[in-house]
Order: sequence, then C-alpha cells, then structure tokens
Amino acid sequence: MKVAGGEKSVWKSGAKRLLGRAGFDIVRSTNNLGGVDDFIPFEATMRAARATGLSVGDYIDEVMNGTPGATQATVDELRARGVFAANPNTVLEIGPGSGRYLEKTLKECSPERYEIYETAAPWADYLVDTFGVVAQPTTGSSLAPTPDGSVDLVQAHKVFNTVTFLGASRYFFEMARVTRTGGRIVFDVMTENCLDPAAVRAWATEGGAGHDSYPAAMPRRTCVDLFATLGCSLEAGFLAPMGVATTEVLVFAKTA
Repeated sequence: MKVAGGEKSVWKSGAKRLLGRAGFDIVRSTNNLGGVDDFIPFEATMRAARATGLSVGDYIDEVMNGTPGATQATVDELRARGVFAANPNTVLEIGPGSGRYLEKTLKECSPERYEIYETAAPWADYLVDTFGVVAQPTTGSSLAPTPDGSVDLVQAHKVFNTVTFLGASRYFFEMARVTRTGGRIVFDVMTENCLDPAAVRAWATEGGAGHDSYPAAMPRRTCVDLFATLGCSLEAGFLAPMGVATTEVLVFAKTA
C-alpha cells in the first residue's frame, strides 16, 4: 500500500539516504497508516528517469536504490515457480507505486484486466495512462470494489513491510477473498528468516533513521497459518533484497 498523494520537490538529506537504500516506493499521506513521512516524488522521479534513458522502474532499482536488476530477479523467481504459467487473465496489485513490478509482470503474461489499488493519485494516474490498468477506489485498507473469487493473481511488493500489523492483516483477508480457486497470492514480508542478528544490527545502525515504523516485521508462521484457514497453501518462499537486508517473498495457492 502506498500512502496517498501530494508532491514534494526537495527531500531532507536523511530521508533521501534512507529511501536510496529502502527498495520500496512510498509517498506522503494525510492518512499515513505506515507512519512514514517522506516519499519518492512523482515529477522529480519521472524527469530523472527520462534523463538517464531508463524506465521508471529500472531507474529506481539502479540509481535510487543501488540494486540493479532487483525487481527483475524477483519476477524471474516467480516465473521459475510457475506463477505466470497459466497466463492469469485477471491480475490485482496492491500498492504498485511507480509500477516497476507491474511493468515486468505485463512482460510475463497478458491479462485482460489488471486492477490496481494505489492511494497516490499521481502514480495511479500515470499507471492508468501508461499501461491501461484499472485503478480501483481505495481507502488503504480493503479491496471492496473487487468481487469475491474474481482474480487469478493477487500481488503486493515492498508493501507490507511499510504498514502496521493490522493494516497488513486486513489486506491478507481481502487478498484471499478476491482470489479464485486455483489462483495465486504473492507478497513479501519481513519474516524471522530476514532477521538474523547481523540483519537486526544492520537495520538498527544503518536503516530507518527517523522512521521507527519502517520496516515492520511479520512472523512467517502467522502468515502461513492464517492463509491456511483461508483456503490457501504455501507453495514457495524466497528472500529478496530490501534496504540494508532482505524481505521474504511468499507464494500461496488458493486451493478452496
């Protein structure tokens, strides 16, 4: 989930350093459930990406985050695990932000409908205009406009480590609700697999300055057990770069 709208032309130096390491797209909100105050500005990011000749997503990976190929590596892992094999007809993405995962997903499959829930209006408008996706109205806590069992692939990347436990949990119920039997649910969370002593030390000393709400941890077992009660089984899990350490991408299949 990207917390909503507004633009800002100048970053505070500390926030810029943080976001340069962060590996997620975040915008300012008057409904800031994640507690993070700074964001990647739309206009400045678009200008900078054009100046480098990179796509917006690749610019964020390569220049802003200093992790060239990180988004593609995640998509490659998902392909290897068969997430796109059935060519999902309907895809829903929570918090696509700049669209870096959206863009690469559309190179893997050709859905007839791609819904987004993005509370940052400039980025949402850009994604609609550029990729022809459907921007659903959102309060930042539910997927109410999407019918039950209507989506083949639901995904969220670099989202649930930036919101509260309750915000993430409410979305989990909604993700299971809208996914059809046989569909897939993909998201990443900072689990205990990402929090060995070295990683905790790195976050404590290098990351999150002035932003104590980010990153937010989520027990892996909590996710697996909850989704099991919602008719979803864990198919795969793998680590992906985020900030000064990692996040864990989980892939669930809706079985009932």
